[in-house]
Amino acid sequence: MTVDVQIACAEQTPAAARIAAWARAARGAEAGAVCLRVVDEREGEALNGRYRQRPGATNVLAFPAGEQGQLGDIAICAPVAAREARQQGKALADHYAHLVVHGVLHLLGMGHDSASAAARMEAKEAAVLAGFGIANPYLPAALGQGQS
Repeated sequence: MTVDVQIACAEQTPAAARIAAWARAARGAEAGAVCLRVVDEREGEALNGRYRQRPGATNVLAFPAGEQGQLGDIAICAPVAAREARQQGKALADHYAHLVVHGVLHLLGMGHDSASAAARMEAKEAAVLAGFGIANPYLPAALGQGQS
């Protein structure tokens, strides 16, 4: 799978190679290219407003592709990700890993519209993150305890 990582912000972010590795792990055996763009607050706000009709920037947006060979695009808003990592007491890289995995799973059709769908998605996220030595972000011990 091709993963194109674009860093389009001045904020501190994990290296593009790490971001690509997280995306590849999340995609598993699924084929298809992903474009993952790390954006600033302004671009994040514009994307969230245009595609979700919501004000302000959000942490991660996923745009599934409608063409063969493409999984889709993901946008991660760097200032929102950094703010969340600080608030939750998580390492910035661990939080990015979670957002990347979350975004890729959305491209693969997973969601959290129901309790059962959310449970399946969260379990998959936790399993992928564990492969990188990152704690389950949904467990209370990982929330705000300096782990993620």
